[in-house]
This record gives sequence, structure tokens and C-alpha cells, in this order.
Amino acid sequence: MIDSRQRRYLINLTLDKEFHTHAGVVAHNDIIGKPEGSEFRTGSNAKLLALRPTLSDHVLKMPRGAQVIYPKDLGAILMLADIYPGVKVFESGLGSGALSTTLLRAGSQICGYEIREDFATNAKENVEKFLGADALKNYDVHLRDAYESIEHRGFDRAILDIPEPWQVVPHLLDSLRKGGILVAYNPSIMQVSKLRDVLASGPWSMVESVEIIHRGWHVEGHAVRPEHRMVGHTGFLTHARLLNH
Repeated sequence: MIDSRQRRYLINLTLDKEFHTHAGVVAHNDIIGKPEGSEFRTGSNAKLLALRPTLSDHVLKMPRGAQVIYPKDLGAILMLADIYPGVKVFESGLGSGALSTTLLRAGSQICGYEIREDFATNAKENVEKFLGADALKNYDVHLRDAYESIEHRGFDRAILDIPEPWQVVPHLLDSLRKGGILVAYNPSIMQVSKLRDVLASGPWSMVESVEIIHRGWHVEGHAVRPEHRMVGHTGFLTHARLLNH
């Protein structure tokens, strides 16, 4: 639901329930069965627009056990990791499941390592909430510490959202196929520096670290300028290819 000030509310429609906002109330029964893009009025005549949530909406509004990777970075990860239907992905640091949901929707098969059971549970619930129960067939989650070892093999891609990805890099030499792609997400440039040092000492090539900046523009008649607010720094993405060694 989107109000007149473009504020967004994510709700699950349920018979005989109501959506309450500061501007009034709309009955779920009035919304259910109506075409997407319909407008509704509260008792105070405030306007609300009903749309099915996009993946971006889901990521930003999902229940969080940990900070999510923002949509601007999720899109870049899909391209940097070259995700396609059927690709086998090792993911460590499941968090709230934002990255997992994005990868699964693109058709990947995920083997995920997470050390916190509450994070693993929350990630699976968020995946199922947006993609449905069938998506869990391609989501193999394990309560394991990737710093210690990776027991599984045959991955095409490895995507890490963990504080010390350089500790996992040695384990990838046997679990990631030759020519496979590693992508690591880290908020601190010092983390990136340490990771790059480890990658430089091993059989990795085409190593690059990037930052994605998202800036909107205000366009209203002849008033055209950058928005005063923007999604600036969230994290750095480091990607590399594993060589035959």
C-alpha cells in the first residue's frame, strides 16, 4: 500500500482484517480480488494505492534478523557473479535472506552456511514468504561455520556476506570449480584490503573492488536537480575468478 506521500506499507491480505494507518482504515475484504493498481479511500478520504510488492519492496520491508544487502547492491551482485538458472551457489552469511531470495528468484541453487540458527530460520521464512514453499527445494541451509571448512563441493559461484571473507578463501580452492566466480560484500574498506591481500597471494585473477552509488533526481517542470537525499555508501563488492592451479 502506498499513500499520498509515497510511504510504503507491506501487508498480507487476510479475510475480515483491516489495514490501519494514520490516515484511516481500509478493510482487507475491499482489496482482495481487485485489480493490481487500484486505489482505495480510508474513512477520512485519504488515498491509498494497492500494488503487489516487487523484490525490492520485499527486501526493504522484510522482517530482519540482520542488516540486509540493499537492492542497488543485489542487482550488481547478480551481474558480477553472472547468476543464471541452474547455477550452483555457495552462500555464507544468510542474514535475513535478502540475497538468498534474489539469487533463488534468478534460478540459482543455493547451499548456504549460517552460524546463527535464528538467522537461518528467518532467512528461510523470508524466502518462502516471497517465493513460496517450492523455492526451498533449491535452498539447502546448514548451521556451519565457513571459516572452519566447506564440506560441500562443485560450486559455480561463491557469494560471501561475512566479516572476514579472507578466512573462507582457502576453502574455496577445493569447493569452487575452476573459472568459478567469488563475490564478497563488505562495508569496510579495511575488510576489502585484507581480502585483496589474500586473493593476490593465491590462484585468483580479474580481481576488482567496486562501490555502487544510487542517486535519484528531482524532475518537476523546469526544476531539475539531484535529490537532496541519496543511498550512498552501503558496502563494497569484491569479485574474482578462480584459476586452474
